[in-house]
Amino acid sequence: MRIIRTWILHMSSPFDPDAGVVPFVTASGYSHVLASSEAGEGKPPATPPDIGLSVFVCARNEAARLPQCLEHLRFADEIVVLLDRSTDASAEIARALADRVVEGIFPLEGPRRAAALAACRGAWVLEIDADELVPPELAEEIRLLLQGAPKADWFLLPVDNYVGGRCVRHGWGGSFGTSAVARLYRRGGKAWGMERVHPAARLLGTPGGRLRHALRHEVDTDVSDMLRRLDRYTQLNAQDLQAGRRRHGLLSHAFRGLRRFWKCYVARRGYREGDWGVMIALMAAFYPILSELRARLEPAIPVNPCRSAEQSAGESAA
Repeated sequence: MRIIRTWILHMSSPFDPDAGVVPFVTASGYSHVLASSEAGEGKPPATPPDIGLSVFVCARNEAARLPQCLEHLRFADEIVVLLDRSTDASAEIARALADRVVEGIFPLEGPRRAAALAACRGAWVLEIDADELVPPELAEEIRLLLQGAPKADWFLLPVDNYVGGRCVRHGWGGSFGTSAVARLYRRGGKAWGMERVHPAARLLGTPGGRLRHALRHEVDTDVSDMLRRLDRYTQLNAQDLQAGRRRHGLLSHAFRGLRRFWKCYVARRGYREGDWGVMIALMAAFYPILSELRARLEPAIPVNPCRSAEQSAGESAA
């Protein structure tokens, strides 16, 4: 593989599928491509006739999970890995198992996923996270679906969420988990917002319904892991609130929390999962009010989109 180093500070559109892998800079965040390793020598990705399906994985320091994740993606015609400031062995693993590797600085999830999508060359794209696995049954269903030249432009994938080795199917929702995701779509048919947690996604074209077989998602290992995720999510959401997103009063957030608990535990049948259902509903309920309190009580974290890549890379390695 040949390493192409680019130091560019602007792009015309972060969601142009033919624009190649380029940086994305905004007032609320910054992205910078440090290196791209692929056979196309930096040219904008076309759609070769033998690449029907590309799959991309975004990861940061996921050396422990990346090998298994990538091994389950061999059914795809092309595997693209985007590494965000990784300092472990993720890069070596990705270069050994993927067709394209993009390395860079991507503090925001939306631009990160947009850059990975821009590196894909297939007519269809499957979007996977490092903590997810594509079981053989789902891989076969996707392969047969695309062989049939579907008229739809995107499809929902069911998700089996695992906590500590237990499959928890009910109760997910309220920005803390989901039971289905729109991850299979035509290249160029998806764009993301600028939120720090679960950015809003915009899908273009005709929906094609829900597949039968589920994606396996290793959500958390235990209660402590779940609480750490709540801490991380509310901190990031508080930064969005400080940046000027619509704010709500504490009383309003208290009612929102009650509604979220009811939705997760009752409407989405979290009660069927026993104590885990209670835990998931509580996490969803606490999320909005804790985010608002942190936005009020913790100092705002400034974002400087004009920092050099060398400065950012040095901070990441520290």
